Amino acid sequence: MTPKILRQGVAVAALAAFASVGTAHAADEFFIADPQKNIAINGYDPVAYHKVGEPTKGVAEYKFEHDDVVWKFSSAENKAAFKANPDKFAPAYGGWCTVGASKGKKVATQPHLFKIVDGQLYLNSSDGAHNLFLKDEKGTIDTADTNWKDIKSKPATEL
Repeated sequence: MTPKILRQGVAVAALAAFASVGTAHAADEFFIADPQKNIAINGYDPVAYHKVGEPTKGVAEYKFEHDDVVWKFSSAENKAAFKANPDKFAPAYGGWCTVGASKGKKVATQPHLFKIVDGQLYLNSSDGAHNLFLKDEKGTIDTADTNWKDIKSKPATEL
């Protein structure tokens, strides 16, 4: 093998390794509406759902990177609460639709279609999905939990 081919191979391998680092969640582990911005759950404050009881837009001033995605908050207090316990405040299924996950799919969510059950934030994609969820919260969550183990690391387009 010539030195030139060897250098090209090393460069390609290095580029591939660098690209994989920048896309740690290429499998759509989190609901990110705009991959260029890498902001979780459309920039809504996950803590506000618990504290205010409604969707509240986060602001750039109070952003925090966790699990390789950017989370936005509406206040420094909410950002600090999330930093202290992200598992408590992050939505189930990476912010993907609960009913979608129960059907083995990753479906984009709407911020106003949510419910907190036993301290966990669940989001849904449509009025129909949300109504299905509300009719059988426990059953939907149990099925979604089971399916999430299989779909968590798969790209949404492959489901």
